[in-house]
Amino acid sequence: MVEFPVAAMASTGIVVGVVLFLVLTTSIGLFSGLLVKKSSRRYMVAGKSLPLFIVGTMLAAAAVDGNGTLGAIGIGYDTGIWGGASIPIGACICLFLIGLFYGAKLNRLSMLTLPDFYYRRYGPNTEFSAVLVMILGFVIMVAGNFAAAAFIFQAVFGIKYIWALLIGAAIVFIYTGSGGMFASAYTDILQIYIAVIGLWAAFIYIAGGFTGHSFTSMWNAAPAHYTDMTGLTERSNGALINWAGILSLAVGDIIALDFMERVFSAKTPRIASRSAIWGGVITASVIVPVIFLAIFGRALSPHLSSGYKSFPDIAIHHVPTVIGALMLAGVIGAAMSTSNSGMLALSSAISRNVIQRNVIKRFLRRPTLGNRQLLLVTRLLLFPCAGFAIWWAYEIPQPGKYAILAFDIVLAGCFWPLTLGLFWHKANAWAAMASIVSGLGARLIGYIVTPSAWSGIETLLSPVVGGIFFVTVALLTQKQNPGIDRWGTVEYIPPEEDIILGDDLRGYWAWDEARRSDEQVVPV
Repeated sequence: MVEFPVAAMASTGIVVGVVLFLVLTTSIGLFSGLLVKKSSRRYMVAGKSLPLFIVGTMLAAAAVDGNGTLGAIGIGYDTGIWGGASIPIGACICLFLIGLFYGAKLNRLSMLTLPDFYYRRYGPNTEFSAVLVMILGFVIMVAGNFAAAAFIFQAVFGIKYIWALLIGAAIVFIYTGSGGMFASAYTDILQIYIAVIGLWAAFIYIAGGFTGHSFTSMWNAAPAHYTDMTGLTERSNGALINWAGILSLAVGDIIALDFMERVFSAKTPRIASRSAIWGGVITASVIVPVIFLAIFGRALSPHLSSGYKSFPDIAIHHVPTVIGALMLAGVIGAAMSTSNSGMLALSSAISRNVIQRNVIKRFLRRPTLGNRQLLLVTRLLLFPCAGFAIWWAYEIPQPGKYAILAFDIVLAGCFWPLTLGLFWHKANAWAAMASIVSGLGARLIGYIVTPSAWSGIETLLSPVVGGIFFVTVALLTQKQNPGIDRWGTVEYIPPEEDIILGDDLRGYWAWDEARRSDEQVVPV
């Protein structure tokens, strides 16, 4: 447990600034609830109505979160620049990949949650398996952001970690329950740009020598292996772990529930694609300050018991009050932003893909949830989602590491079914299930048997195993389970009523038959 002593409480100016920021953020989130209008679709994905600037801002806020700021700087303080930089670098690459290859295609399908794709392309068994993997990964992600915000509350207000954790979670819970995706949209505009300005202001102030330490002296004070390229080239200096972190975020983050909920909220496919690129550009802008603030923190306060103390230590003791307030408010906002969207994505996936479509409709064979019922259940599920994330954040508070772990899990199990489902007509349900089971199995076995000296290799190899199983099983089972039967789902757009009721494919089979008949007509 990382406890800040009460004596570390920030100056009055910083406290006032952070309190004002929290009041403003909560107010915006609460008032955004007026835009939901008792619609589950508007609550989950803002009615697919948001413009480029807002969606791009939301995607950047999801990437530059508590894990990618306080967590990344803390890891960099403890292990070297590449350990910390792997988080924003990976998230930046991911957003560019979404913008180039995934965003437009997925937005066009008018889905409420990412597991909807697994249902449409492969069926309910694959949907249920995939959503369980995503739920596990995303509870971990929310926990990391709860922990990051709590560390800042500790440092600013001089309170115990548990109270800091509960206060931060309560604020996020209140405005998430009210505004859903609209709350995320309008609070993110305030939060992300404050975070970016705060990081850059601190970097410029400290690098400029205004703390009394020159840039060169601070850089040279770090051990050589902290700042050279061996963090990417030598296993003994954590290269495998650092590459595993980059891969987990660059590729595994594509299956991020909150990223995709934001992609789905874009008004058009073109806006979804361009928004991801814009989010990637903003994320790229924080890589430099994150790298250097980790090293500056070691020079300014070399004897901290935990790297997670470095960021608040810099903000409270080594920069002017205004910059410190921007830094702390920015990281609180970044952590709350992803906690907000993460809780929303979790509750949406559970209500939609577990309760509505599987428990009620499939297992109990009862009438499905309607629009207002789905909205109510989604809001109620915020309670257990928040509770479990709070428990995890209290027991093992490790922001930054949680981001890598969360996307490590979904990368191992869910990447190939999404990617090959979108781009390969032979992808089928048997292959998807084989990939999920083999990828996760390889990851679990790797965790158990991999020596500490080779840590990271299991993350790099498990998606390879999942990919091999996917392709092999798909090719061997085309006669029994033709992938072409559901290939049209990557183009079919269900009516809104069918989407809300979870009956996405009610009209698909007739549509697909007509489409295939048209394709067989040869013009004279």
